[in-house]
Amino acid sequence: MSIDKTIPKTNEIAFKWFNTYSGITIKTPSKTLVIDPVDVKTKTFSTVDAILITHEQYDHLDSPLVRKLQRETQCQVLADPTSSSRLANSITNGNLQTMEPGTEINIGKVTIRAEVCNHLVAVTPVTYLVTSEDDVKIFHTADSMPFPEMKEIGKEHKPDVTFCSVGIAPGASPATGVEIVKLVKPKVASPYHAASKTDLKTFCGILTKEQPRIKCLVAERGNVYIVGKERRK
Repeated sequence: MSIDKTIPKTNEIAFKWFNTYSGITIKTPSKTLVIDPVDVKTKTFSTVDAILITHEQYDHLDSPLVRKLQRETQCQVLADPTSSSRLANSITNGNLQTMEPGTEINIGKVTIRAEVCNHLVAVTPVTYLVTSEDDVKIFHTADSMPFPEMKEIGKEHKPDVTFCSVGIAPGASPATGVEIVKLVKPKVASPYHAASKTDLKTFCGILTKEQPRIKCLVAERGNVYIVGKERRK
C-alpha cells in the first residue's frame, strides 16, 4: 500500500513499517520522513523530505541506498555521527546534517530532535523525536534498550506514538519493549524490529496486562496507519 496517496488531516500523521527492522515512513500533512531505509527499493518512495539514520549497523544504514534516494529526491539526510561520517563524501551541498543527542532541526514546520539511545553495540546511536506541524509527537527509539532518561523524555515531550524494538537487536525482547513504553507513557505504542509475529503479539499481551490505558498498535508491514493527536491532561 502506498503512503504517498495518503493525506493526513490536521492533527494526524500517517506511518508505514516497511521492513522487519526499524524502517518507518512518517507522513505529516506537509512532509514525508523516512527512517532507517534498508531492504527496500528507492522506487518505494516518490517523495521524501528527509532521511533519518539512527546508527551505522547494516540493518539501519545502507549507504548506497541512502545516496541514491537522496539524489532522486534531493532530500535532507540526518544521521548519527558515525553514519554521517560514512556518508560525508557522497551527500554534499549542505544536504547532510550530523545529529548528536540534543540536536534539533526543522524540516519546514516539522521538528526533528535527536535523543540518547542505549544500544549495546552501536558506536554513536541516536533515537528521534519527531514533532509534526500540528504538534503530533512520534518517538522512534531505534534499537534502544530502556534507560532512565526515557522517563524524562516522556514527561517533557509527551509522545503520542512510540515505536520500540522487541527482537533481533542485542538484548531486545517484548519485555524490554514494554519497559520502554512504561517509562515514556505514550498514548499509542507500536512494536517493530521483531524476529517474528509472535514477538509482536507477546509485546502487546504484556503491555495490555501491565498498562491497559496505553493502546497497542501491532502494524502489519506494508500497511498504512493513521494516528491522531491524543488529548492529554
